[in-house]
Amino acid sequence: MPWDDQFETMPVDKLKEFQLKKLKETLEWVYEKLPFYRKKFDERGIKPANIKHLEDIRKLPMTVKNDLRDNYPFGLCAVPMDKVVRVHASSGTTGKPITGPYTAEDLDQWTECMARNLWAAGVRPTDIVQNAYGHGLFTGGLGFHQGACRLGCTVVPTSSGMTERQITLMKDFGSTALFCTPSYALTIAERAEEMKVDVRNLPMRVGVFGAEPWSIAMRDEIEVRMGIKAMEAYGLTELGGPGVSFDCEAQDGLHINEDHYLAEIVDPVTLEPVPMGESGELIFTAIQRRAMPMIRYRTKDISRLRREKCACGRTFIKMDKITGRSDDMLIISGVNVFPSQIEALLLDVEEVLPQYVLVIRKKGYLDSLTVRVEAKPEVYALGTEKRSEVEKKIAAHIQGMMGIGVKVDILAPKTIARSEGKALRVIDERPKG
Repeated sequence: MPWDDQFETMPVDKLKEFQLKKLKETLEWVYEKLPFYRKKFDERGIKPANIKHLEDIRKLPMTVKNDLRDNYPFGLCAVPMDKVVRVHASSGTTGKPITGPYTAEDLDQWTECMARNLWAAGVRPTDIVQNAYGHGLFTGGLGFHQGACRLGCTVVPTSSGMTERQITLMKDFGSTALFCTPSYALTIAERAEEMKVDVRNLPMRVGVFGAEPWSIAMRDEIEVRMGIKAMEAYGLTELGGPGVSFDCEAQDGLHINEDHYLAEIVDPVTLEPVPMGESGELIFTAIQRRAMPMIRYRTKDISRLRREKCACGRTFIKMDKITGRSDDMLIISGVNVFPSQIEALLLDVEEVLPQYVLVIRKKGYLDSLTVRVEAKPEVYALGTEKRSEVEKKIAAHIQGMMGIGVKVDILAPKTIARSEGKALRVIDERPKG
């Protein structure tokens, strides 16, 4: 049973009518309130009144991350600051941070989207939820907190880090749900094993993970090692945070909250629409936000859309798990490679741990890839001959599945830094400039 029967199971034709109504309202709003969008629309000779059908959205200009940086901090805020009740922001590791202002109405809508997300994951009011996302400017911690509070859960806001304490609190408090990044879930599982704590025997039964691309193979790994159901939350700071889309019990694609977000898939090079079911870059338009509505925002995330009947009864369109980002894509021997593809192949190999980094170097005129991955302790202890055997095995597996030659370095356990948030998976050692 969905959390919100009105929208989550709405007939698709009625849903599209609602989307068009909200899209028109949002376009009128940004045209009136934001010189940035008014100028972009005028340059294309487009007025909000020209948008008659959902498909007409393709006539509108796209918004990119640099637009937000160029208008830092509040140049794209469509309300006066005395109407803004909260501001979140991205980490800003690659430039100025991306700010996300919210009105009280925006916060309420975000909370509702997160409540849907958590309910679909199986979280219930009786749950004791351990929220190990970072709390603060990052949208994860407070977004999950709000959603769990809306459901009526008991919330334990541990934030990220202090992994031993996380495990102790899981035991002492009887936590039944965990919120964090998938890579941190594996860090918790590994540390629990070292502490001789079998988390599979604890009351924990479900985890809701997000904030980084993760493969189905990693989901399976988390479920086996923690004895829980591993569910997903997807979102971006630019669109208001997590809760844009979510897993249901079918675990067959993420339902997009379509009454709040209009989704498109385009070719990341030509920016032309691709047919339903084909892979490309996700584009989102926020159709109910007031403080900072995004029009055709380029996420750089690679996925595909599917409109199909779901066993859960929801009619919201599905997106596939993110396979990578167009700006994270590596080109090795002429083949497009995403880190999550390498991750899935490494998790096929029983001798190694799910801890890896990809190192990119320049070899002549071409890029070369080295895969560094930790061996399981008992494998590493067998010596250099065994490690060499595993290196060859992994290299052959990647060559056979992806058609690229890579160098593989087997590392000792605990060599790679553990993640308490988003994991660092790619190290670029190519010369700059």
